[in-house]
Amino acid sequence: MNKKDYPVLGLRPRRFPRSKMGRQIVFQYLLSLVLFAAGLIVFVLLTELILRSFIWQVSPVYAALKWIEEHLFFLLIAVFLLGWVGLTYYFITKPLRYLEEITDASKKLADPGKEPIVLSEPLKPVQDELNLFREQAFQNALAAKEAEQRKNDLIVYLAHDLKTPLTSVIGYLSLLQDEPQISPELRAKYTGIALDKALRLEDLINEFFDITRFSFTTQVLEPERTNLTRMLQQITSEFQPVLAEKNLTWRTEIQGGVEILCDRNKMGRVFDNLVRNAINYSYEGTEIFLSMEQLGELVNIRVENRGKTIPREKLEHLFEQFFRVDSSRSTVTGAAGLGLAIAKEIVEQHGGLIEAKSANESIVFLVHLPVDYQKHLCR
Repeated sequence: MNKKDYPVLGLRPRRFPRSKMGRQIVFQYLLSLVLFAAGLIVFVLLTELILRSFIWQVSPVYAALKWIEEHLFFLLIAVFLLGWVGLTYYFITKPLRYLEEITDASKKLADPGKEPIVLSEPLKPVQDELNLFREQAFQNALAAKEAEQRKNDLIVYLAHDLKTPLTSVIGYLSLLQDEPQISPELRAKYTGIALDKALRLEDLINEFFDITRFSFTTQVLEPERTNLTRMLQQITSEFQPVLAEKNLTWRTEIQGGVEILCDRNKMGRVFDNLVRNAINYSYEGTEIFLSMEQLGELVNIRVENRGKTIPREKLEHLFEQFFRVDSSRSTVTGAAGLGLAIAKEIVEQHGGLIEAKSANESIVFLVHLPVDYQKHLCR
């Protein structure tokens, strides 16, 4: 992996040396004048040689040729001046014709759907630059449209996902208010459900804040040497009660003594999100496999669980904000579909790559991280 593996929006256009065309036109102009003058002299010499090979009788033709011979110098000057004026006019208007062609082509910059801009051969560098600007404009417009869509999605999902737990909290609190004589057991039950829904509401709000922060602001990493082996061992230990509650087990193959440079809190969140996702979408009574090994300057982490196979068309959108493989599961898990999107943002900030695979009722997440992300991003 290297830095160019990750797309960066915005291409830097190649600068075209505009003085080059000017030099070419001046050179062509001077060369044309020299060739015209040389051609004129050769023409006169050849004509005189041919005419002297004949014996001319006194006639109007002879008189005209005699007059031309007597005034040949002035005639040559006149013809040369006329030719010079014609050539000068041609080469003066040539850049104007090019300018007109470029002006017409510039009108196509806002129409990315049409055929590419095609200019005259001398204007090929300008043609390439205009086509590059055109592609840039299209990509920027597309990015702006996607950003606007993400903002709209944020509002829609915020309203939708917060409404369900909030409605439950209001409903159970209303029951407690409207029925003051209910038994202590029922009161405790309603209070517990309302508290559970309120906690879920808090988790959702925190997730929305996180994804908004990652999407619309530049996150500054706080790198420090981190024992990745110890971090993953600690995560497996912390999730042991949750796995036991859902009748799941761990199987781990974690290489010892692996250290990487990373933002410890953010990287911990990546693995926390991946493990929670594996728990939420595992078949009951199965095991979750977690492995980690270092290969040179790269560390590979694998989180695998047994669950319903994710279709290929959904697998491609797995790391998009608010995407859920099964929307009906959101009520059970309380997830807003942001955990994997946040994990992807953090991993890519560290110069890494995260990917997902699914086949034969197996779901696999692979994380590839450089040992020293600062050195990696400088390459």
